[in-house]
Amino acid sequence: MSVLRKILGRTRRDRVLNADIMKDLALDMDIVEVLRLRRLTYFGHCTRMDPSRYPHILRCMVTLTAHDQEEDPWKRWLENVKEDCATLQLTLPDADRLAKDRSGWKSLIHRTCGVVML
Repeated sequence: MSVLRKILGRTRRDRVLNADIMKDLALDMDIVEVLRLRRLTYFGHCTRMDPSRYPHILRCMVTLTAHDQEEDPWKRWLENVKEDCATLQLTLPDADRLAKDRSGWKSLIHRTCGVVML
């Protein structure tokens, strides 16, 4: 948010709300939507990777620790991706299949997150 304030030349002392700064800069995405977009973009990138590379291997790997047997308050990255795919009305295997096509995946996630592609 501090970068956006610098763009407008406003400081915290000006007492301008963050929502007003975003409106002045015509930004309609909040931080949750930005994170969802970046997470899905990286998911597609890892899906298209060579299967011998570590991010691709770790994406497909399931790990269990002693902590997992208890009620785990922390979400794993893939659990967040599953929730993001659910907002797109996709299952994880469907998203995995669709992510193989880079341009199609990119247009799908940008269209649903409301981002204008150039």
